[in-house]
Amino acid sequence: MLFFSYFKDLVGREVTVELKNDLAIRGTLHSVDQYLNIKLENTKVVDQDKFPHMLSVRNCFIRGSVVRYVQLPPEGVDIELLHDATRREARGG
Repeated sequence: MLFFSYFKDLVGREVTVELKNDLAIRGTLHSVDQYLNIKLENTKVVDQDKFPHMLSVRNCFIRGSVVRYVQLPPEGVDIELLHDATRREARGG
């Protein structure tokens, strides 16, 4: 639940989602659920030469089980908040 609450705070910001099939999509985070299913708007494919069939896609829903990485905007990462939350979760509280 730690990452779900963290991702909810990033709604409206631009993120890049890399899928397990090596497709990377950059877009505005519209919504995320507890399974880390992600809805992106205003999407762009990072490697357009490798995935030309994806150029016309502007909005997409990504199932959480196919996500490899989510790259967050540097200004959106509060390292201290993540450290504290991770420590609390590791202690069980």
